[in-house]
Amino acid sequence: MKFVMYVFVLICVLLVGLLVFVRLAPTEPTRWHQPVAETNSQNMMGGAIRVEQADEAAFVRVDAAARMLPRTRVIAGSVDDGRVTYVTRSKWIGFPDYTTIEYSGGVLKLHARLRFGRSDFGVNRERLERLLVAAQEG
Repeated sequence: MKFVMYVFVLICVLLVGLLVFVRLAPTEPTRWHQPVAETNSQNMMGGAIRVEQADEAAFVRVDAAARMLPRTRVIAGSVDDGRVTYVTRSKWIGFPDYTTIEYSGGVLKLHARLRFGRSDFGVNRERLERLLVAAQEG
């Protein structure tokens, strides 16, 4: 019986340690603030990419909308740079998702992806769809 209790306590400690790591893991802007190389919209298991024809005002609106998302902050870039990357953390555990938006030559690109795990259950795709609505509200 003591063995089972020790195993249970060990599993709990490991689980808490994993959750603390996810919450406190440092963000490396140079890893996430990269150009969006794709030229077509697509959905992936852990994220999504959207590529749309737009004007610069749409880029500014998407940036403003992204900054208003709950638990979201800019980690690199600016509208003046033509690329901005944000981190958005999930409400309860704090899983980080990274979203990059960029604008060049009349093309607006958005790339949202998870950091940990394989599937985001469509959260990043939905975030991009909300941001694209903001782009069109001009």
